[in-house]
Amino acid sequence: MSATDGVSQLPAEFLDALAGLRKAARRSEIRLEEIPAPSRLAPFAVALGAEVFEASALPLHGPARTLLAPSDPEELATGRFILLYDPEGSDVWNGRFRIVTYIRAQLEADMGNDALLGSVAWTWLVEALESHGARHHSTGGTATRILSESYGTLEDRPDTIDIELRASWTPETSDVRRHLEAWSDMVCTFAGLPPLPAGVAHLPHRRS
Repeated sequence: MSATDGVSQLPAEFLDALAGLRKAARRSEIRLEEIPAPSRLAPFAVALGAEVFEASALPLHGPARTLLAPSDPEELATGRFILLYDPEGSDVWNGRFRIVTYIRAQLEADMGNDALLGSVAWTWLVEALESHGARHHSTGGTATRILSESYGTLEDRPDTIDIELRASWTPETSDVRRHLEAWSDMVCTFAGLPPLPAGVAHLPHRRS
């Protein structure tokens, strides 16, 4: 978190927002941790990194899990969630807070030909925020498909397609807990983890 005089000197409104982030619920498959926040985008900021791992069918407790669990679970999706705060407000944001996010997941290569892939990804964002009651405005973003092909000594590797979604929006209040919960669920959706919100399409899992 970018703050020069310590937590005690942070604006009360920003502290309220941080408290909301700490209370956010999330699925067990997603790992969230604080990462260095950008220092030039706003006077105050906090950033979280996310990784989603494949759910295991192994027991949750006991020595059997230690003996049988794989040492390197498969990573299904990654992301970043950044909360910016400017006490003076921003004409660009239309508010004092701004949320900036990034999600990336690997899918089956043949999905690269689906012209609706980006639209589906954007729909997930809109529906996730709505379903969690995360009130917002001034939303914008881009969806990108990245095809990776291997040659030479790596030609046996299958082609892959990555989907990236970069999006930002302005929360209507300092209560940003619902926004982080919505985004966390969206990262899991990108990873192909069920259950999905009603009416949301499912993208195939990445290659195993």
